[in-house]
Amino acid sequence: MTNKEYADILLPGVKHTWEEYEKMYPERNLPEGAMVTRYAPSPTGFVHIGALESSFFDKKFAKQSGGVCYLRIEDTDQERSIENGISSIIESLKSFNITFDEGPISETEEVGNYGPYIQTKRADIYRAYAKRLIEEDKAYASFLSKEELEKIREEQMKSKQRIGIYGRYAKDRNLSKEEVIERINNGEKFIIRIKSPGSFFNKIKVTDLVKGTMEMPENDIDEVIIKSDGIPTYHFASVIDDHLMHTTHVIRGDEWLSSLPKHIQLNEMLGFKPPKYVHYAPLTKNDNGTIRKLSKRKDPEAAVSYFTEAGVPREAIMLYLATVANSNFEGWLDQNPNGNIDDFTFDFKKIPSSSGTLFDLPKLYNISKNYISRLTKEEVYNRTLDYASKYDEELKELLLKYPDYSKEIFNIEREQKKPRKDYEKFSDVKGQIWYMYDELFNKEDKSYEWQSITDKDEIKNILNSYIEIYSESDDKETWFNKIKEVCDKLGYASDMKAYKENPDNFKGSVADVSTVIRVAVTTKSQTPDLYEILRILGKEKVKERFNLL
Repeated sequence: MTNKEYADILLPGVKHTWEEYEKMYPERNLPEGAMVTRYAPSPTGFVHIGALESSFFDKKFAKQSGGVCYLRIEDTDQERSIENGISSIIESLKSFNITFDEGPISETEEVGNYGPYIQTKRADIYRAYAKRLIEEDKAYASFLSKEELEKIREEQMKSKQRIGIYGRYAKDRNLSKEEVIERINNGEKFIIRIKSPGSFFNKIKVTDLVKGTMEMPENDIDEVIIKSDGIPTYHFASVIDDHLMHTTHVIRGDEWLSSLPKHIQLNEMLGFKPPKYVHYAPLTKNDNGTIRKLSKRKDPEAAVSYFTEAGVPREAIMLYLATVANSNFEGWLDQNPNGNIDDFTFDFKKIPSSSGTLFDLPKLYNISKNYISRLTKEEVYNRTLDYASKYDEELKELLLKYPDYSKEIFNIEREQKKPRKDYEKFSDVKGQIWYMYDELFNKEDKSYEWQSITDKDEIKNILNSYIEIYSESDDKETWFNKIKEVCDKLGYASDMKAYKENPDNFKGSVADVSTVIRVAVTTKSQTPDLYEILRILGKEKVKERFNLL
C-alpha cells in the first residue's frame, strides 16, 4: 500500500490536493514593503479591550505600509462559539472605525479573493495538507482515548514532566499501516498527529520584531492537527491560512509566544516560508499591589461595552490604545493635540516588549476629557443626544426640546484657546449641566453650596440688589462692574487687593458676592463662566431662582 492510498483511507473525500490549493491562492500583487496582517478572533463572546488593541495593531501597520488587513474567523472550537458571534465582532469593531479590506462582512457574506475567511468553511483545505503530511510520513493516526490521555497527564504531572504526547508517550506513532486500518475497521476513533522531528533539548533561534532574537526549545510534541470530527486544531489551521492568505506579519499578544516553536516547526514541515512574528506585552492591572493581566472574567473595564455605556468617545479609546502601542505616541500627541492617529507612523521597535502595560483608566479618561473639550458645541450636542437616546430618556427629551439652548450651554468656555474640560465621558454631561434646565432644577430638593456667606437675610440682600441692575444684554466687563457696584453698596470689597490688605474693613470680597449669585442660580459653588450661565438663563429665570430662596 502506498502512502497516498493510506492517506486516502485516513482522510477520504478530500476534494482538492494541496498543490491545487496552492494555485488557488496566488501571491498578492502588492508594493514592496506592504504588510499583509490579519485579525483572527474566535466568535466566543464580547469584544474586549485586548481584542480592540490587537485589531488596532493589525489595521494600523497594514494601512501605513500600503498593505492589506483582513478579518479571519477562527471558529474551529465550535463548543465555545456563540450565536451571532461573527456579527457581534464585526459590528463592535465597526463602531470603533475598524473595518477590514477582506473577510466576513456578516454571518453569511464576505469580500476578498482569499476566502473563505471562516475556518469551519475551509475544512477541506486543512485535510488536504494533513494528507500531504501523512503521505510524507510526517503525520500519523493516534487512537489514544480520553482515559489514556488523562492517565498520561497524571503521570507527567506527578513526575513533574512536561505535559503532552512525545517520546515514549507517543504510543501510536510507530503503528503499521495494517494495524491502523484494522483498528479503523473495528470502529475505533482516531485523530491525526504530526511526527514532530524536534528535540526539547535543542534550541532554536527565533526572531521577533518586538523582542529581538531569542532562543527557545524545539517543539517535540506530536501536536494534534485534525480532530476526530475532521475539524483542524487552531495551530494547524492558523499556519495554513497564514500561508495561503500570504500573511507577512503575525501580530499578537505575548500569550502566544510559547506557541512560536510549534508554528515555526509546522511551517517547516509543510515547506512554507513563515511570516514575521510580532509579540506585544499584554494589558495589565494593579490589583491591590499585585500586577496581573487584565481579565475578561474579573474586570468590567476589560469589556469594550463598559466604555460604550459610560459614553467614552471611541476616538479617545483609540488614542489611548495608540499610547499603549508606541511609547513615543503620547509625546507626539502633546505636540499635536488635534492630530489624527493616521498622521503618526507606528514602529514595531516602540512597542512595549518585556512586561505588561498597565491599563491606566485615569489616563484614558484624561485623554477622553481632552478630546471632548476640542469638539464643537454641535458635536457635543449630537454625541450627547446619541448617548442619551440609548441610556437617559430624560436627558434625551430635554436636548430635543431645547436644541439651540442646549448648544449654548455646551459652548460655555469651549471655543477658546484653552477650552474648559468638564466632561470625561458623555455620561458626565447631565451631572454637569442639570441646573440649566428648569425641569431638572425644580425637580427635587437642592443642596446649596453656600460658602463664607450663609445668613439668609444677607443672601437675599445681595440678590435683590443685584437683580435690580442686572441685564443679560450687558457685555462681560459691564456685567462684572455691576457686581462691584453691589459690593460697594453693601460693604463688600470690590477690589481684591484692598480686601487682602485690610480684610477687617469689609464684610467680604467681590468673590464672596459672586459666589452667592452663582450658588443661587446653580446650587454649586464652582461652575463654568458665571457670566455665560446668567446670560443663557436670562433675567426672568435668574429672578425666579433668586425668589426660590
